[in-house]
Amino acid sequence: MNKYSIILCATIWIGLANLTFAQDGTIRGSVFDGANGKPLTGVNILLKETSKGASTDIEGHFSIDVPAGTYDVRITYISYQSKTIKGVKVGASNITVLDNIRLQEKTEEMEEVVVTAEAVNISEAALLTQKRKSANLLDGISAEKIKKTGASNAADALKKVTGVSIQGGKYVYVRGLGDRYTKTMLNGVEIPSLDPTKNSLQIDIFPTNLIQNMIVNKTATAKLPADFTGGIVNVETIDFPNEPIFDISVSTGYNPQMHFNNQFLTYDGSSTDFLGFGGGARELPNGAAAPNIPTPISGASGDQVYNFVDSFNPTLGPRHSSNVMDYSLGISLGNQKEMHNQNVLGYIFSATYKNSSSHFDDYRFGEYQVPAAADQYELIRATTQNGAVSERNVLLGGLAGLAYKTRRSKYKLTAMHLQNGESRSADLFIDNSQSAPGQSGYLGDSHNLEYSQRSISNMLLNGVHYFNESDWKIDWRLSPTLSKMTDPDIRQTTYTLRGEKPNQNYIFNAGAGGFPSRLWRDMDEMNLVGRANINRDYKLLGGSATLKFGGSYVYKQRDYEILSFNMAFFGNQPEWTGNTEEILEDDNIYGNDSKDGTVYYQSGNVTPNPNAYSSNVHNSSLYLSNEVQPFTDLKLNVGLRAESYVQRHTGRSVRFAQGDKDGKNLKNEKVLDAFDLFPSANLTYFLADGMNLRLSYSKTIARPSFRELSFAQILDPVSDRRFNGGLFPVGCDQEGNSCRWDGNLTETRIQNFDLRLDQYFNRDELMSISAFYKSLDDPIELVRLRNSVTSSEYQPRNVGKGKVYGLELELRKSLGFIAGSLKHLKVNSNVTVVKSVIEMTENEFKARKKYEKEGQAIDHKREMAGQAPYIINGGLTYDDPGHGFDVGLFYNLKGETLTLVGGGIFPDVYSEPFHSLRLNLNKTLGPNDQYALSLSVSNILNDSRQETYRSYQAADQVYSSFKPHRSVSIGLKYSFL
Repeated sequence: MNKYSIILCATIWIGLANLTFAQDGTIRGSVFDGANGKPLTGVNILLKETSKGASTDIEGHFSIDVPAGTYDVRITYISYQSKTIKGVKVGASNITVLDNIRLQEKTEEMEEVVVTAEAVNISEAALLTQKRKSANLLDGISAEKIKKTGASNAADALKKVTGVSIQGGKYVYVRGLGDRYTKTMLNGVEIPSLDPTKNSLQIDIFPTNLIQNMIVNKTATAKLPADFTGGIVNVETIDFPNEPIFDISVSTGYNPQMHFNNQFLTYDGSSTDFLGFGGGARELPNGAAAPNIPTPISGASGDQVYNFVDSFNPTLGPRHSSNVMDYSLGISLGNQKEMHNQNVLGYIFSATYKNSSSHFDDYRFGEYQVPAAADQYELIRATTQNGAVSERNVLLGGLAGLAYKTRRSKYKLTAMHLQNGESRSADLFIDNSQSAPGQSGYLGDSHNLEYSQRSISNMLLNGVHYFNESDWKIDWRLSPTLSKMTDPDIRQTTYTLRGEKPNQNYIFNAGAGGFPSRLWRDMDEMNLVGRANINRDYKLLGGSATLKFGGSYVYKQRDYEILSFNMAFFGNQPEWTGNTEEILEDDNIYGNDSKDGTVYYQSGNVTPNPNAYSSNVHNSSLYLSNEVQPFTDLKLNVGLRAESYVQRHTGRSVRFAQGDKDGKNLKNEKVLDAFDLFPSANLTYFLADGMNLRLSYSKTIARPSFRELSFAQILDPVSDRRFNGGLFPVGCDQEGNSCRWDGNLTETRIQNFDLRLDQYFNRDELMSISAFYKSLDDPIELVRLRNSVTSSEYQPRNVGKGKVYGLELELRKSLGFIAGSLKHLKVNSNVTVVKSVIEMTENEFKARKKYEKEGQAIDHKREMAGQAPYIINGGLTYDDPGHGFDVGLFYNLKGETLTLVGGGIFPDVYSEPFHSLRLNLNKTLGPNDQYALSLSVSNILNDSRQETYRSYQAADQVYSSFKPHRSVSIGLKYSFL
């Protein structure tokens, strides 16, 4: 029995034991200061006309076991107004939660406040209080709100947050800024992405039933890491569940255009593909990584060459099959138990399995160029690819956590492992035009097979300690993370077609479709994070104040390698029929018994390997901040953060690997070495009851990734587009001077200014308007290599200076003010509008000016890549908790966004708006609401995902396009407790 099985069995046993032996009911709750939202410790909780009572702990929580019945709960605390909650109903073996109880400081004219139990249970209000009282500008979503939206994962839930958009269903963009400017954290600690090309972790891996809340910090404080601009998204998991959790959930999704499709493309992998890892079927053959492999021209015998080629998997193209619907399974357990001396033990456990597939029968890729003549406008087609792409994605995840709370301390241990496997197959028809510069002109039949396996293991050990009647607080965290990515045996086979149908000839031509190729990519990464934060509450100028200081240390290490192999022919090629199964038949392999075969593999690798690198980062930081409230209506937080960031790289350029001593070869050399100070200031002015005015300033940074600060060249075999690391100099003269790009990729330093006016109404209603401005020095963007006309290649570069201006509007309002019958109907909407400007480098300006058209006036300014001009999130919800029913219609839209920077002969690429309309419906069933049924309809408008080339007065042309179609999913959850 493995460790996951032991954890699962033990936790189920605990849950069943709780279910079996619990007799009394329980009242649990939390008490906070109504003025600043901080938890109150030592508050007296008394059940009237009984001797039962308790006091709140260091986090303001309390728990009282009582016989079943109805009680009046009285809450008292020195210098605070007393409160009585009437009619609290407690059932046998049930838990009643009184969350977010707010106490106000006492004045002479105040009398005791009496409320009913129904007016207390509002966890969304607790988040709004945190938002209203926080030192910095933030947004977020609570567990209560997530439940009402019907979102099954964190990505779907975050779509409802102001200024947030989700890219590819996984990655968070804040205020329209791209992935580079957003950071994802789990329980206050950064963890790396499963995708080495992304800065933030794919957020859809977190099941919503274990999320306490998700906070999006939009302005910086000294306590937060400095490497963000749009926002930091922190996913906080439950540590002490207020109510026992023992849920089993199943769901399925159906897309009529994708599922049960007998044209689904697939191929035989490993028997463990369904678990998210590929097993041994795609492993690199023995001896393939050696400097010299057996070939006819290396002196190897025919048997050696044959045996080596035969050790490769012979499948080079997909086959047709039929796929089933998407499905997912989940189990979650959690509870808290009172231990000796009123200490509390909490535990959570979650296991998730998701299996999904998609089939796109009209996937399109395009390569277009700008005509050189000033009086010609329409783009010139270089290459188009059209055909079918099928994908299957498996996610297997587990999360387990223990928390232990004493009178003055809390300890938390969380472990998480995620395993992701994605298989992709494609059949594409290639049409290359000879009329475009640098193109040979050919027709091709392309077959692609990919498998990507990714895993991440994270552990967090966290301690919080209170001293001197809670005036001092120490919060420390240790978190190691191990992640691994492997893309084993990516196979690309493209026939060049000659002649007319039905008598077309299939050949492999190096100057056209190329020879069949295979490659292996491997990445191992280790992250170690240590962080300590110390708070001291005190009085200053007669008002409350908090001094905060601390520091962190982050170490990252990544090892990356690409190995490639190309098919070659020792003699004439066989006569091909277009069936990929025949290519590696025995009769075609060199060295076979008949001696007629010509196929062999030659290595695409040199020693040392230019596509292998090792990089590490040491990031040390210290911070100091002070939050003061010198007047009742004014709060000020000022701070300073210092970060020392050193990144080292071991790698070499292609020129050096091929023997040119003038090429670059780095051996653990510094590629970034900077010490920066990051000041921040946040001012909040309380204009009136429920109305705040906020003003913020901060300095932050965006740093290049490991991949960007390398010599690596990474091919996407389906689109046939290549990424080049930013260390490559481009367009230099023989002395290495006058470069179009010098290979010195550096950080982006950002100045941030924010202004917000909030108006909070009853319960979870609010209205706010925000304005922001950002100045970016040396922003990094992905730029098309203008000197590479025969291939599609891109490189990250610093592109000049950038500015971003934005406005955010948010409204949450019940329609009960129109008529009482509409009290359950609510409108939720938020809109972000942004204008961005990049002042181009002189090289980019000259390249664009060279291809300026008649009537066109090119200046030094353009839009910023990755910055959406607007984001719209809207929702209309009906929530009737009395009948366990809620339904919502949600709309999301992200405006057209510059995604790839062109210039010269290459036009810019924009992502087109995608109109996402989604319906969610949730209904609880059963005598104790133990069943929860959910229904979701996605992409109701049946919109397409598309990126297009744009040029002055020219028709838009497709860069990439596919249609996700409309889908329906149904979920069922059963709660044992």
